[in-house]
Amino acid sequence: MATVRHVFMLDYVADILGEHPDLIDAIVSNDDNLTYDSIISVSFAPDDTRTALTDDGIDELRDMITTARRSPDEWDQFLEDFVDDPDVIKTVKAQPAG
Repeated sequence: MATVRHVFMLDYVADILGEHPDLIDAIVSNDDNLTYDSIISVSFAPDDTRTALTDDGIDELRDMITTARRSPDEWDQFLEDFVDDPDVIKTVKAQPAG
């Protein structure tokens, strides 16, 4: 694996991918959903840690979402598999595809 020189905060990743930030957060909240070393924890203070993604993590997430959006049934199943909160699912479904 190449040396990671920069990472992207999740809100910015959502902007890059044109997706709702809650969807990105739901997928990334389980670090088993992306390849090891794609998700980085950034500490700002002892009690202030945020999640970021590497370039590879963004590519992997983009591929995952693109594949899931191939059909409405696949998209619905993807949301059920990766998002635990019904309100987030409703919000994501209401947003136009990225």
